[in-house]
Amino acid sequence: MSTQNLTLLTDLYELTMMQGYFETQENETVVFDVFFRDNPNKSGYSIMAGLEQVIDYIKNLNFSYEDVDYLRGLGIFTEDFLHYLSGFHFSGSIYAIPEGTVIFPKEPLVKVIAPIMEAQLVETAILNIINHQSLIATKTSRVVFAAQGDGIMEFGLRRAQGPDAGLYGARAAIIGGCVGTSNVLAGKLFDVPIMGTHAHSWIMSFKDEYTAFKEYAKLYPNACTLLVDTYDTLKSGVPNAIRVFRELREEGIHPKSYGIRLDSGDLAYLSKEARKMLDVAGFTDAVIAASNDLDEMLIHDLKMQGAAITSWGVGTNLITSKDCPSFGGVYKLAAIQNAEGEFVPKIKISENTEKITNPGNKTIYRVYDKETGKIRADLICFADEKYDTSEELLLFDPIATWKKTRLPGGSYTMREILKPIFIHGECVYTSPTVMEIAQYCRQEKETLWVETKRLFYPHRVYVDLSQKLYDTKAGLLNELSR
Repeated sequence: MSTQNLTLLTDLYELTMMQGYFETQENETVVFDVFFRDNPNKSGYSIMAGLEQVIDYIKNLNFSYEDVDYLRGLGIFTEDFLHYLSGFHFSGSIYAIPEGTVIFPKEPLVKVIAPIMEAQLVETAILNIINHQSLIATKTSRVVFAAQGDGIMEFGLRRAQGPDAGLYGARAAIIGGCVGTSNVLAGKLFDVPIMGTHAHSWIMSFKDEYTAFKEYAKLYPNACTLLVDTYDTLKSGVPNAIRVFRELREEGIHPKSYGIRLDSGDLAYLSKEARKMLDVAGFTDAVIAASNDLDEMLIHDLKMQGAAITSWGVGTNLITSKDCPSFGGVYKLAAIQNAEGEFVPKIKISENTEKITNPGNKTIYRVYDKETGKIRADLICFADEKYDTSEELLLFDPIATWKKTRLPGGSYTMREILKPIFIHGECVYTSPTVMEIAQYCRQEKETLWVETKRLFYPHRVYVDLSQKLYDTKAGLLNELSR
C-alpha cells in the first residue's frame, strides 16, 4: 500500500477532459477549491485530516511506462496526448488548511492553482484522501467529546472497508483524539500508541477461566486487562479477575495498568456492579474498559446512567463512521487567470442556493474573540484582502444578509488558516508527526464554544464572506441571470 503508484487513482473523465484541454485550448492557469457543504454526523464542526497523504500523492505524481501503455490500450487517447502524459509532473501551487484544524462548511480546505490539465487530474485523489480522513477524524472527535475525558481506543481494523481504510482511518482517529489504536501497522508507520488485550478465544482455549487469566497475567504483568464476559461476568469473570489481581499483589507485582474489559451485556449495570466488587476487594485503581458496538450516542447515554467505565474501545461505528459514511467534499473551479495575470472569478449556479459556489482566488481568516480566544466566525475573502484588527469588523450572513455582527476594533484577533503547501511544483511544507497533529487538534477544539461541540443541535459557527467577495458573487449571479 505504501509504495503503490496512485497516478491512475482518478476518474476516467479527468483524463478525457485533460485530452480535451490539450486538443482544444491553451493550458491556462486556474483555481480549484476543495470544500464541503455540511458537517457529517450533524456535528457543529469538522476536523481537517489527510494532508500528508495528499502531499505524498503530489510528490509522486507521474505516469509510468505501464500507465501510458494501459491508457494507449483503451483506444481513446491520441499519441500526442500520451506523449504529454509520459513527461507529466505537477508544476502548480497548493494551499491547504493544516491537519487537525477545526473546519466548517463552504470554506476552501485545499486550493489548487495550476495549469488546468494538472488541476483537473488531481481532483479525484485529493477528494478521496481528504474526504475519508476528515470524516473519521470528525467522527472520532465526537466520540471523544462524549467520553468526557476518558480514553478512547480505536479498535476498528477488522470492520474497516479494506486495508487502506483501516490504516488511514486509524491515523485520522488518532488525530481526532483517540489515545491509541489496535492497528499494529498504523503504529509502525505513524509512530502512534498501539493497544489491545485478548479475545474470548484465549479464555476458551484453557481448561477454565481462572487459568486463562492467570497465564495472561504471567505474560503481561505490567499491562493486565482481563476480558471478563466469556461465561458469566459477575459470577465468574470478575471474581476470577480479582483472584488473579490478588495473587499478583501477594507476589509483589504492581502492574502499571490493570483492570477488566466488558464486551457484552448491560454495560451500565455490569460496570457499576463490577466497580463495587473491585473496590471491596481493594482494587480501587483497577480500570474498567468497555467495547461492544459503541459510538458517541451510546457512550453519552452510558455516562448519563453513571456507568463506571473509564476506558472505551470503539470499533465499527468509528472506523466506518457508520451513521454518516461520507464526508461530501467537492472540487469546484473558482477562477481562471487571464493574459494579464489576473484571476477572473468563476461561479457555479444552482436552484439550490447551498450549491452556489464562492468565486475567485480566495483565502480564509479565522476571527477570534480576543478575551476568550474562542472562534467568532470564519471570513472568506479574496487572497489579496488585508485586515486591521484595530478597526471595526463587520460580519454578515451571506444568505440572510440582514444578520450582522459588528466587532469593535481591538476586541478580536484574526489568523489566516490557508497555508502554502506547494509553490510552483516545489513542496514548501513539512508535515508534523501524527501525535503533534493530535496535540494541535486538542488545542484547536479548545477554541470552540461548548455549544458548538455538543452532540445534539450544536450552535453553528458562521462562515461569512467579505464585502468585496459578496459583491463580486452577487454581480456574477445578476450577470448570469440576464
